[in-house]
Amino acid sequence: MATFAKPENALKRAEELIHVGQKQAALQALHDLITSKRYRSWQKPLEKIMMKYVELCVELRKGRFAKDGLIQYRIVCQQVNVSSLEDVIKHFMQLSNEKAEQARGQAQALEDALDVEDLEADKRPEDLMLSYVSGEKGKDRSDREVVTPWFKFLWETYRTVLEILRNNSKLEALYAMTAHKAFQFCKQYKRTTEFRRLCEIIRNHLANLNKYRDQRDRPDLTAPESLQLYLDTRVEQLKVATELSLWQEAFRSVEDVHGLMSMVKKMPKPSVLVVYYAKLTEIFWISDSHLYHAYAWLKLFNLQKSYNKNLSQKDLQLIASSVLLAALSVAPYDQKYGASHLETENEKERNLRMANLVNFSLDSKRENRELPSRASLLSELASKGVISCASQEVKDLYNLLEHDFLPLDLASKVQPLLSKISKIGGKLSSASSLPEVKLSQYIAALEKLTTLRVLQQASRIFQSMKIDMLSRMIPFFDFSVVEKISVDSVKHNFVAMKVNHLSGAVHFGTVDIESDGLCDHLSVLADSLNKARNLIHPPVKRPSKLGESLVNLAGVVENEHKRLLARKSIIEKRKEELERQILEKEKEEEVKRMKSIRKTVEDERLRLLNDQRQREQERIRREIEEKEKREAEKMLEETSKNKKKGKKPVIEGEITKQAIMELALSEQLKERQELERKLQKLAKTMDHLERAKRQEEAPLIEQAFQKRLEEEKIIHEQEQLREIELSKQHHAGDLQEKNRLSRMLEHKNAFQERIVQRRESEYNHLKKERDERISQLIASRKRERETVRKLMYYLNLEEQRIERLREEEEARKREEEERRKREEAERKAKLDAIALKQQQRERELEEKEKQRRDALLRGAEPARAPDAAPVAQPAREPVAAPAAAAVAAPAPTPGKYVPKFKRGGDSSIGSSGVSQRPAAAPEHDRWGARDDRPRPDVRPFRQDGPPSRQDAPPARQDGPPATDRWRGSRLPSNSSSSSSTWGRSRN
Repeated sequence: MATFAKPENALKRAEELIHVGQKQAALQALHDLITSKRYRSWQKPLEKIMMKYVELCVELRKGRFAKDGLIQYRIVCQQVNVSSLEDVIKHFMQLSNEKAEQARGQAQALEDALDVEDLEADKRPEDLMLSYVSGEKGKDRSDREVVTPWFKFLWETYRTVLEILRNNSKLEALYAMTAHKAFQFCKQYKRTTEFRRLCEIIRNHLANLNKYRDQRDRPDLTAPESLQLYLDTRVEQLKVATELSLWQEAFRSVEDVHGLMSMVKKMPKPSVLVVYYAKLTEIFWISDSHLYHAYAWLKLFNLQKSYNKNLSQKDLQLIASSVLLAALSVAPYDQKYGASHLETENEKERNLRMANLVNFSLDSKRENRELPSRASLLSELASKGVISCASQEVKDLYNLLEHDFLPLDLASKVQPLLSKISKIGGKLSSASSLPEVKLSQYIAALEKLTTLRVLQQASRIFQSMKIDMLSRMIPFFDFSVVEKISVDSVKHNFVAMKVNHLSGAVHFGTVDIESDGLCDHLSVLADSLNKARNLIHPPVKRPSKLGESLVNLAGVVENEHKRLLARKSIIEKRKEELERQILEKEKEEEVKRMKSIRKTVEDERLRLLNDQRQREQERIRREIEEKEKREAEKMLEETSKNKKKGKKPVIEGEITKQAIMELALSEQLKERQELERKLQKLAKTMDHLERAKRQEEAPLIEQAFQKRLEEEKIIHEQEQLREIELSKQHHAGDLQEKNRLSRMLEHKNAFQERIVQRRESEYNHLKKERDERISQLIASRKRERETVRKLMYYLNLEEQRIERLREEEEARKREEEERRKREEAERKAKLDAIALKQQQRERELEEKEKQRRDALLRGAEPARAPDAAPVAQPAREPVAAPAAAAVAAPAPTPGKYVPKFKRGGDSSIGSSGVSQRPAAAPEHDRWGARDDRPRPDVRPFRQDGPPSRQDAPPARQDGPPATDRWRGSRLPSNSSSSSSTWGRSRN
């Protein structure tokens, strides 16, 4: 990217590159300069650079470059000199139009040259294939290659300019002008696809304008000038849409106009309304909305009558006739009869939308608005005097179709009136904005209405009628068409009739007593008969029912009492609810108060922060102002140095950078104005000189032209004679050549016959070889298929065998697994039974041990001395214990209490009756030896398992029982120690 000290250097460099043929490089250099951040302030050379830049973009058809450059230039010029941007854009569009017109002039068949559906689409594949395959290019294709790219570029130009100028309040007029030019482009060249896209672009621009309301340069739609520009653009869009027969887009344009007026709440000018309703008449007529078509004509009539002071009586009569005929063209029955609920709702929504467009009522509420109908329209025409303004033929037709009852002669009287009405029409002289009025367009609808009236009136006086007679009564259509019309009328409940083709008759009405035709008559008859009966037999007054009411008075009082109790309970509940609500409200108020306190604290903190921030910003602003003041003084010094002649610049007031810039800008403007005056003077001088030269040259050019014309005439005659002579010579030579070659005709035929026979024999030989080769190929493929089938058969058999073996193996494995599980379950059941028996045996042993311990404890209590506090421990020696007890036992004293267990002798027998235990231990061995005393850490009783057999009472002294050996291996160590301790004390 090249950098330039001044913008003029970039322009010079670009011109040098253009002179040597490097236009792309010149465009790139200018593009780099425009998009550079160094040149973001507007200067006069930048405008010249932009002019050259857009010229290069147009010449090279670089739409993207043009868009980027214009966007950057808009940023530069938006706040300083927006008129420069306007000049550049106008120059850009002018160049694009000129190039397109030049391409159009080069092509002779423009319609063929522009035979493309979408200018934004790329080349189709078939076009590329055709361009590669065909050697020569046709004229149409060459024209298309010349013209179509330029028209694509012109369309891209319009899109670019609209995108750049959108939502810009300073360039609204240029935006509207560009939109109008784009509409005319689509209209002139029948570009329907581009027109739809253009309408969508403008619609999106307006939507974004309403969506982003905080933009800096946003247009104000409440201003009359801006509103008129936007409205004129939409009206032009509506006109072009109707001329291109894009009725859907035209309807959207109508909605755009209505939406624009709804936003600003202002009514447009009458001229705009006339165009609006005129286009609405066309749109509604095309869409078969005859009712709204008639309402649009009524609005046009009111506008012309109110605002057009030059409206003649003839034009007024023609407009009134159109309004009345449009109203008569509306179908006389309700279209919503027999429709589903969804269809009815959709139709209602559509009617409200249409009525909103036709009435153009901006402030009226939707729910208060009545939907229009045929009856209300005709009554409005009568009340406003529209019928009286219509022509006499239209009035007569209205009276015949709406008021007269002539079922037999109605069609014959209407037909001549329709023929007269079809000839009425033409362009309105005093209302140029209205389209040409053609009353003949209503003839078909009026003939259908006449048919419906004939059927309706005939159904009132006839029960049946021949088809031939009905056909003679309706001369407009064949009976097949009449039958279709009657089907619609029966469907919408306008007339009741049946067609019987077997008997060739039409039956009107129905014999059902609940039909709509007899319902009203029967109701009136029933009311009349009831009144007559009351007159003949007046009703008898019945006695009062007070006595009957008193019977049920107790129940009524009870019910009333219950109701009052229920009401009291409801009141209590409401009071409780009210109190609860009051408490909740108090809580909410307390929460709000706390929130407000917190908010106040937060606001105070933010205020302090804002004050600190403002003081900081004030300090920075003062520093910036001082810096700018120093820079302004420096710039003033430089300006005074650069100024060679004249007065020294004087600045009133404070010297600022802005004042210096304004002074420099004013000096530049003065220099530019002086230069423009010199250029105007020079242009005027050159203009006079050129005009004088042309005045002197005109007779000389005419003389030279006449002389050249005579010379060319002589040359043309000579050339013509020479051409005639040459053609005669060529003809004679051709005759001689023919005579010379005629003698070779027989030899030529013989040679041709030989060639044909030889090629036929070769063809037969080759065909025979081909048939043999094909038969061999068929046989070989048949053998291959047979081999493949056998192979597949063998493979299937082998797969089936392998599958069968695999299934047998799986079945065997399943049987083994089931057998193993069954054996495991049996073994587990046996082990559980053994464990259960073992647990039962251990429980029995525990019971026995418990009984033994209880007996042992009861037997140990008599061995205690009555005066001894501690319990004596038994001695370890089994023989010394009874001897010591006999010596130490005192004799019983007479008169002294003797315990019961001592009354029987010197020794007591234990509970088992096999051993004698001493009453008390000797004094010197009262506590026993230290080793003989039981340890406190050894528990005498086993609580976590069954007791040992050694702890049982000594029933047998000859040895331990046999079960001790079996129990000894299963008892824990603590049980063994406990058993041994108790064994020692027992001995």
